[in-house]
Amino acid sequence: MPRLTVLRTSLVMLPLWIALEGSAPARGAPGPLNRLEETPEGVVARLYEMVTFPAGSVPDWDEVRSLFIDEAVVVLRTARDETTLFSLDGFIADFVAFIERAGVERTGFSERVIRMKSTVFGDIAHVLVLYEASIPGSARPPQQGVDSFQLIRRHGRWLIASVVNELPAPGRPVPPELEG
Repeated sequence: MPRLTVLRTSLVMLPLWIALEGSAPARGAPGPLNRLEETPEGVVARLYEMVTFPAGSVPDWDEVRSLFIDEAVVVLRTARDETTLFSLDGFIADFVAFIERAGVERTGFSERVIRMKSTVFGDIAHVLVLYEASIPGSARPPQQGVDSFQLIRRHGRWLIASVVNELPAPGRPVPPELEG
């Protein structure tokens, strides 16, 4: 088949493929929406609720997974001058390792949203979050961080496509749009 015919066929079929993709049921589509999950901000707030847990328990990782697309990417600040790129499963495995290493199953763990700023355009959204993480009873003070979320609306649901994390530091203050 000549190259031009293949290109023309691809361009003609693209809108049909997009239409079919949008109407097909999501693989592993979660059940009914939790009221918080009806907006990008609600999905992000729900994630912080899910990774906050009291002593003697751990997050429900299947429920956490339900807020993300399968192909999601998570980039976390892992050292003063280093970030690490994770798949969704890699992020969960890293969080589980943190829980075990820090012994927070015994103490619990908290991440709470301090401020949130969002922009929505059609089926895409950006949510910038200032949060505070802490381990109850720890001598370490709570740590603030900034998360940048990209979300997409797929099959009528808002889902997290990516998260990029940064920690405020001298010379790297909290972004002005998140200041109190």
